[in-house]
Amino acid sequence: QLVESGGGLVQAGGSLRLSCAASGRAFYSGGMGWFRQAPGKERETVALIHWTGGLTHYSDSVKGRFTISKDGAKRTVDLQMDSLKSEDTAVYFCAAAPDHTRWNQAPAYKYWGQGTQVTVSS
Repeated sequence: QLVESGGGLVQAGGSLRLSCAASGRAFYSGGMGWFRQAPGKERETVALIHWTGGLTHYSDSVKGRFTISKDGAKRTVDLQMDSLKSEDTAVYFCAAAPDHTRWNQAPAYKYWGQGTQVTVSS
């Protein structure tokens, strides 16, 4: 099970921090990451992290503004979002990938949370 928290409404230029807690079979020592889907658009990768090695991957649209991090003991992965823009408005999903060799490939992400809404007002 993956449970997200931390979404909400923020003004452009502001910050939000999302958190995802993993439990049960959803947790694998592969990859974890954040994806988002805006209305009328396809789901896109936001940020990914290799669970044991700590390698990270960011989409070009968030690079330099968002930071993904993990806490192995707590089995959580966070997404710090700074300098938010209206185009960041979307439902954000936490996901887990069981195969650590494909941690940076979106199709490898098999387990998903319910999503949390992030709305950035301009």
